Amino acid sequence: MGQPALKNTKSSWLTISVLCLGQMMIVIDQNIVNVALPTVQRGLGFSSENLVWVVNAYVIPFGGLLMLAGRLGDLIGRKIVFLTGVALFSVSSLLCGFATTEAMLILFRFIQGVGGAIASACILGMVATMFSEPRKQAQAIGAYSFASAGGGAVGPLLGGVLTDMLSWNWIFFINAPIGAVLILVGLGRIERDPGQGLNKGTDFMGAVLITAGMMLLVYTIVDAERAGWGSVRTLLLGLLSIALLVGFVVRQATAAQPLLPLKIFRSRSLTAANIVQFMMIAGMFGLLFFGTLYLQRVLGYSPLEAGLAFVPIAVVIATVSLGFSARLITRFGQRPMLFLGLALIIAAFVMLSFIRVEGVYVVDFMPASVVMGLGFGLAAPAMMGLGMSSVTPAESGTASGLFNTTQQIGGAIGLAVLSAVVTARTSDLTAAGKSEAASLVGAYQSAFLLGAGFVLLALIIGVAMLRKPEAGAQPQASEPVEPRENLVTP
Repeated sequence: MGQPALKNTKSSWLTISVLCLGQMMIVIDQNIVNVALPTVQRGLGFSSENLVWVVNAYVIPFGGLLMLAGRLGDLIGRKIVFLTGVALFSVSSLLCGFATTEAMLILFRFIQGVGGAIASACILGMVATMFSEPRKQAQAIGAYSFASAGGGAVGPLLGGVLTDMLSWNWIFFINAPIGAVLILVGLGRIERDPGQGLNKGTDFMGAVLITAGMMLLVYTIVDAERAGWGSVRTLLLGLLSIALLVGFVVRQATAAQPLLPLKIFRSRSLTAANIVQFMMIAGMFGLLFFGTLYLQRVLGYSPLEAGLAFVPIAVVIATVSLGFSARLITRFGQRPMLFLGLALIIAAFVMLSFIRVEGVYVVDFMPASVVMGLGFGLAAPAMMGLGMSSVTPAESGTASGLFNTTQQIGGAIGLAVLSAVVTARTSDLTAAGKSEAASLVGAYQSAFLLGAGFVLLALIIGVAMLRKPEAGAQPQASEPVEPRENLVTP
């Protein structure tokens, strides 16, 4: 296409870098808090019962607002939505760092969750539609996958460093300069897309139903471990959240301008990719959560040492996602790479199921984490490419919000189920006379095997639903495509 195309390409990669930095900042924040919770508890005098709300106050609005924020990106422009979310996220992060009471930190974390949802909802849609050339599109999605997975692996390390060397306040302060850079660069480099206009899809009732339903569902999940999965409270809240979500589906089927057009699910690849992601993330959360617990509670690692233990997986994900996945997808196609990646993740979980009380990091943990990183680095870009390839640019914000929502709910449900299994298994082993360390290891082994089961189910669903390209679907990465308009101008 000549010189103008080259300029567009350079500008597009700078835009993608900004978007991926924003995604990484948000993902890091979701994980950086965990290692600092004991310090936060001492610093602000949190009770043990209320400490969990440092996490939950963020997760509930984040999971509940993603669909609405994604749709708003389609209607009023993804640039406006992204930068507004970054600004709100950055300001609320500063407020979190300056909090002096339990109530203040919980309130500001809630606002931070709102900002995180608004900022992240449109990122994948913008990244996936930046290029029309298959290999560049695969590279862009690979960069997004690295930002998401790498942020999850870097979070515990950065949290340990900041907490040990400075104070817990800095796990929040660090977001402010990053957010400022994102806003300054984004204002100049991300072209404003006008959107379809609010008159094209202001389904207020649908927005209320999906936001209330998702927030209540996430709250029910995170509260179930305390209240009990079989308690009247959990059952009633669960039924109410399901009723709200069913009402949302009915509303979308009848609304003149639906928030989430149900026709988007006619795409088998989009539907399959979201189901696969749900099951894969449900299992993957077990690695970060229970892997950290194993390193600290069984092997005696400090928060900083536990964070350093996850560096190999971050390096592998970066190498595969940024260096090899695009070439492999272009050469072999998205489906084979997705299936291979899922198989490697399953193998990694099986390896983790052999951890020992007297384990050695380079034998019991690091090899499995490397295989896990290799599998995720292959599977995630292929999965996202399959899902996003079948939607139009006008629907990309909605599809991006859907992907993020699936990820959040999959992680919340998966972690809740795995935690329940670990709690029950630990109690059983302790009652059988096992030591505390042996009981924990046995419970973590069960969690890793269940995680393997989740990902195996994802693989079976993927193979069943993605047997061949859909009729009329967009070409896969290894096939030629017609150019489409780039979102960024020189």
